[in-house]
Amino acid sequence: MKLKRSFLPIFLFFLITLHSVSAQICFNGYFQLNSTYDLNRRVLLSSLASNVTTHNGFYSSSMGENSNRIFIIGMCIPGTEPDKCSVCIKGIAGHMLSSCSNETVGYDWIDFCMVRYSNISFSGSLIMERSGVASNSEDVGVDLIVFDRVWDELMLRTITAASNGTSSFAHKYYAAEVASLTTFQTIYAMMQCTPDVSSGDCEYCLKKTVSDYKSCCRGNKGGAYVRPFCFIRWDLYPFAGAFDKKMLPPAPSQSLPLPPLSLAPPISDQEITTIKDRKSVSAGTIVAIVFPTIVMLVLLVIGFTVCRGWKSDKRTEVQANDGIRTTTSVQYSFKTIEAATDKFSDGNLIGQGGFGEVYKGRLPNGTEVAVKRLSKTSGQGAQEFKNEAVLVTKLQHRNLVRVLGFCLYGEEKILVYELVPNKSLDYFLFDSEKKGKLDWTRRYNIIGGIARGVLYLHQDSRLRIIHRDLKASNILLDADMNPKIADFGTARIFGVDQSQDETKRICGTHGYMSPEYAMHGHFSMKSDVYSFGILALEIISGKKNSSRYDIDGFAGNLVTHAWRLWKDEFPLKIVDPIIGESSEAIRCIHIALLCVQEDPTDRPLLPAIIVMLSSNTTTLPVPRAPGYCLSTRQELNP
Repeated sequence: MKLKRSFLPIFLFFLITLHSVSAQICFNGYFQLNSTYDLNRRVLLSSLASNVTTHNGFYSSSMGENSNRIFIIGMCIPGTEPDKCSVCIKGIAGHMLSSCSNETVGYDWIDFCMVRYSNISFSGSLIMERSGVASNSEDVGVDLIVFDRVWDELMLRTITAASNGTSSFAHKYYAAEVASLTTFQTIYAMMQCTPDVSSGDCEYCLKKTVSDYKSCCRGNKGGAYVRPFCFIRWDLYPFAGAFDKKMLPPAPSQSLPLPPLSLAPPISDQEITTIKDRKSVSAGTIVAIVFPTIVMLVLLVIGFTVCRGWKSDKRTEVQANDGIRTTTSVQYSFKTIEAATDKFSDGNLIGQGGFGEVYKGRLPNGTEVAVKRLSKTSGQGAQEFKNEAVLVTKLQHRNLVRVLGFCLYGEEKILVYELVPNKSLDYFLFDSEKKGKLDWTRRYNIIGGIARGVLYLHQDSRLRIIHRDLKASNILLDADMNPKIADFGTARIFGVDQSQDETKRICGTHGYMSPEYAMHGHFSMKSDVYSFGILALEIISGKKNSSRYDIDGFAGNLVTHAWRLWKDEFPLKIVDPIIGESSEAIRCIHIALLCVQEDPTDRPLLPAIIVMLSSNTTTLPVPRAPGYCLSTRQELNP
């Protein structure tokens, strides 16, 4: 069965009679039936079952060359009998041959075995999509507070056990754990990652998958979630033969209000007694406790207000309770900043950003800096300022601009950056004379550097950061014309398990915003990917996205123009004449169009983008229509 929703394919079903969950996901481009790729796929799938059983439950291989090469893995959970493993692998392989008839990528993950194939090598790669979720919509039938406490603790315990990687290679990322929900009910959880990924990637995938499952299906009676290299399943009955030797812990009390997640310690008998005693507290006792407390709080608020007024009159600079001195940045006095910039003289003005002016300065030790003075009418308050100050001081990457310190003085909010000598990308890119300094080698390097910087923000830093305002004026160029991403005033920090968020306050630049963010306030890593795609098209063409093009009687922008030329098989017409023809430029246009597809799930993540940019042999998917195209969208789709 093919999984399709235009192009977002997710199909998951419960095989009720077999008490198992199966997910089959087929996607990406298509190959011709009876082609060399098709024959290679048939050979590998037909022999996979015997290879898995003779290689201790895990087998990986590849076959063919260039565009006809196929990569495949198969595995069974530890303890699966060889005959049962073989039957499971054969069943999946046969089903994929008929259901994924000519898709170049596919995988199927049933409870105790999985098969995955692709025309692109995926060994060790952090590929999270496409994913699928299944859940029994019946309610669990117990107090959700109690259920959440037990379920969350079980999930984290299982993630820890599965991702520690202490077993043999074939089964090093696998765990099956149990927890007592009530005297008569038990929760069974099983998780597994493919053994070719790192322990950290396995843990990340499992945590995100658990979080995504809970977001969609909290309180449902059993379910599963699959991704290309990790799998979770839980239920109220044992499955897959994975729990035969598991000992059950005692059931928790259902009468207790329990905190969310599993960070809270177990509740003691004394706490239970205290909670029960609270129910018998009389109304008079409550008044006797609450009234003096309210009076004390009022007095504290009055005292705090008076004290704060004294401090404001003295115009003191930022104190420790502002939450910034805990960072590694340096706090500069306002007098030092004034002296460094010659009192913000016009001669030192080097640029203007979305939230203020930027001045060149020289610190007393001789260090040249860029001083960003936030406009008092820019709309960025103390919170955005603290956001940027705290954020950037924690980021260290060659493709991110480095912050050296900050200054808060009255209404003045100032950030001190390293001085990047060659100004911003738009200063060169959109100037008919200066763009000549950007040959194709430099432009290709800039595209790759921006991608590496965004990858660091999304995945490799200690935080997960969504920039939300990637654009040419926020890309600075150093002395060697290497790109550095700047301006984190609108950036948002995500939790480790968080994949998206939404806001009513849309911050950023129109033309670079993804459709789902501009129209609905939904932002994620995929919204940054959209902005990156716009940037790449601008770098290739030397034109702003806001440039207007007459396309079949409709007014279109650069994205629309690029899409039309791509469909008409004239992609080189968008390339800046200064850089000439280049096969790499055509490939970059292809990647950019993948990044600006309307459906966020169709856009690649940064790890995949890096692979696409660095390898000319990687087969690229066929792009679909981008967001913000003409109103006649049916006409744009092939």
